[in-house]
Parts: sequence; C-alpha cells; structure tokens
Amino acid sequence: MGYIMEEERRRILGRLRRIEGQVRGLQRMIEIQAPCVDVLTQVSAVTSAMKKTGNAIIRANMTRCMTEADTGKGREDFQAALTRYIDLA
Repeated sequence: MGYIMEEERRRILGRLRRIEGQVRGLQRMIEIQAPCVDVLTQVSAVTSAMKKTGNAIIRANMTRCMTEADTGKGREDFQAALTRYIDLA
C-alpha cells in the first residue's frame, strides 16, 4: 500500500509542477500583453488542471483525511474544506 500511495504522491507532484509551468507561462503572456483570447484559454487550462489535481488528491487521500478528521472539530474543518472545494469545482 505504501508504494501505491508514494506513486500517487509522485503523480500529484508532477501535476503541480506542470501547473506551475502553466502559471509561469500565463505570467509571461500578461507581461507581453498577449491577446485576450490566448490569456483566457490559458487561464481555463490552469483552472481545469487544478480541479483535476484536487480530485486526484481527494481520491488518493480520502480515507486518511477522514481518519484525521475523526474528532469533532477536525470533522467540521474537513467538511468545511471539502465544501469550499466542491463549490469551486
């Protein structure tokens, strides 16, 4: 089980590195005043990538997250965080 979790962690980190590169590209586009259509397309791509990464994190860590949140305040915090994520998705 540890190997599977480690592999998933590596995949998630890879996704985040690609998103980081996309955001840097977006910054360059703003700096050079790229056409609005191109900028918005890149913003859409970054947003989609972040949503997919959030889904991957939840899928890979749901059991651990729920176990950590097994106390009253922890459960409330986890539910609030999950609700915020769902509202953004």
